Amino acid sequence: MFGFVLLDYWWFAIPGLLLGIWAQIKLSSAYGKYARVPTSNGMTGAQAARAILDQAGLHNMPVGEVGGHLTDHYDPIKKALFLSSENYRGRSISAAGVAAHEAGHALQHKAAYAPLKLRMAIVPVTQFASFAYTGILLLGLLLGNLTQFLGIIIGIFSIIALFQLITLPVEFDASKRAKAQLLSMGLISREEESGVSKVLNAAALTYVAALVSSVLTLLQYVMLARNRD
Repeated sequence: MFGFVLLDYWWFAIPGLLLGIWAQIKLSSAYGKYARVPTSNGMTGAQAARAILDQAGLHNMPVGEVGGHLTDHYDPIKKALFLSSENYRGRSISAAGVAAHEAGHALQHKAAYAPLKLRMAIVPVTQFASFAYTGILLLGLLLGNLTQFLGIIIGIFSIIALFQLITLPVEFDASKRAKAQLLSMGLISREEESGVSKVLNAAALTYVAALVSSVLTLLQYVMLARNRD
């Protein structure tokens, strides 16, 4: 019975999978293209982020460098920005866009942006739900039957889908703030705005794909539960 998840309604996974692949291709293409295009002012991503933070009065917020590819993030607990080396040191349109986007999250935090506060509040629950799902799959493998856990699994994916839904306005708003700051502060020119938009829009697609995948997985388990009552 463990294999029923793979056999029943397997086609639910196809749209999310294809959208996820397409989103990653779009992101890699846009980011790679504009990572080779330098900004006219020659600032690094770290300098652009620092300028935006200072403009907002966040002079004490650190901007750190981390390894990996596109590992850039804002840590609301530490209240710090972390940029991957290619964006921390890079002087490209991609580096400026990504760095400004992460700074946009810091601006959201300062402004007590409601969706960000909500996402921060449910992060522990979401992390626990993801951990619990892995445990349930392993338990189902040992028992040879997942049907008895369908109710719990549906609850888990409801939480994950909710988290992904809340993430969308947070990410889109951060990009909006990023472009506004880059332009108003003269960190990019009007001609460079299109490149920044393409990079940030491609990144946003990955969050849309994650939401679609979570919702379709949730529907898959709901259909399985309905047809096994």
